[in-house]
Amino acid sequence: MASTSDPTAQQAEPLPGRRKFFSLLTYGLGAVAAALVGIPFVGYLFGARKAPVKWVVLGPVADFPLNETRLVNFDSPLRQPWDGMVAFTGVHVRYQGREEKETDEGKGYKFLVLAINCAHLGCPVEWFAESGLFMCPCHGGVYNANGEHASGPPPRGLFPCVYRVTRVRGLNVLEIQAPHFPTLHNTLQHPA
Repeated sequence: MASTSDPTAQQAEPLPGRRKFFSLLTYGLGAVAAALVGIPFVGYLFGARKAPVKWVVLGPVADFPLNETRLVNFDSPLRQPWDGMVAFTGVHVRYQGREEKETDEGKGYKFLVLAINCAHLGCPVEWFAESGLFMCPCHGGVYNANGEHASGPPPRGLFPCVYRVTRVRGLNVLEIQAPHFPTLHNTLQHPA
């Protein structure tokens, strides 16, 4: 046994005080909280989470007669499990013929593809071929055949959808970008 007066005996270092322990704990938890808040913010700034563009096949170009507006319904690929019936959506499509000059978009085919949603509150509009008008049954919005606002409460015309024509198994097929519920901020148009 070593005596207490032995100078070679090692002395145990005192444990850190309570104040020091809580200071370190506070700094550590603060760093973890800053990382949890900062990582998504930095990801937002750099656009790290860009959603892939989803295209929906509407059918062969031959299924769309010249200058005839048709309603095409489909299941939205943007659906969520809680969407229910609203995930079943549609667009109004009118084939307007071939363009004189072929462009990359549509490969020379010209279509008018309009979202089914009214620009007022999003109710589904109906096409009336006899009068050549789209009409909203909810609040009386009326649109011309080209989708422009004619009368009623909507603040603007119907929302156009981005389309393309691709070649699949020897057929020219019309596809649209998966439409989401349009807003005035994002009009689903091609960038200029």
